[in-house]
Amino acid sequence: MDSILTINNLTKKFGSLTAVKNLSFTINKGNVYGILGPNGSGKSTTLGMVLNVVNKTEGNFYWFDGNTSTHNALKKVGAIIERPNFYPYMTAYQNLKLVCKIKEVDFNKIDEKLEVVGLLDRKNHKFKTYSLGMKQRLAIASALLNDPEILILDEPTNGLDPQGIHQIRGIIKQIAAKGTTILLASHLLDEVEKVCSHVLVLRKGEKLYSGRVDEMISSHGFFELKCNNQDNLITFIENNTAFRKIKIEGDIITAFLNEPMKSDDFNKQLFEAGIILTHLVQRKESLEEQFLQLTDNN
Repeated sequence: MDSILTINNLTKKFGSLTAVKNLSFTINKGNVYGILGPNGSGKSTTLGMVLNVVNKTEGNFYWFDGNTSTHNALKKVGAIIERPNFYPYMTAYQNLKLVCKIKEVDFNKIDEKLEVVGLLDRKNHKFKTYSLGMKQRLAIASALLNDPEILILDEPTNGLDPQGIHQIRGIIKQIAAKGTTILLASHLLDEVEKVCSHVLVLRKGEKLYSGRVDEMISSHGFFELKCNNQDNLITFIENNTAFRKIKIEGDIITAFLNEPMKSDDFNKQLFEAGIILTHLVQRKESLEEQFLQLTDNN
């Protein structure tokens, strides 16, 4: 598979603060990657380094096959890493004409990209009349003008209302479906789960997980349990190798599985051991639950 970006042991220090620590991962062509982590986890700093707006402290990265200079490689990259910044008294079309001149792109790309983001009918309206969601969509159109091989977005739905979030996510999926590789930073688990094929989980600048989203949430799930004799149930689970851990919250016991198990089989085992359940629900782990487990263990 063709690689778009390769990062090896990338580190960034701001004085005594290490914002990114020994980070390594590869982005392959045609996928949607999410860098997921809470605010301050190093997401924006990582994007800044690979876009040459933040100087790295240690490590290295290279674009494409490694034989292209970063300056030339960035001509094939579209990026939005700050709030959209256009001239307020100029129309969307006039603003994008300026971007075309800077990027040395033909003006005929403007209508095409405005259509992608659903703003073609508003192209002659001044930027100052746009809602926040429309401004963000115009920024995406701007980043697409040079037909980039990869689109980089930093918190693309930050501050938007539910409708704006839905529109941006739909546009990202549409762009990805046409073969553009996408890298987005987000602190929203829901966003990564709905939009991304791959995820890199960061905490305090360190990688906790890197891989496919569906593999991260392909655990064997868990049981939510209640019974009148909680101590016996806890002992039974702790002595059963089918379970990897338990969590107790009030009268609910959550038992996480190491291997596949049907709820009726488990219920039968408990009944034969003299344990009668008053509540039994089997669930799959969400990305949120996986994420919380990753960050709890570090």
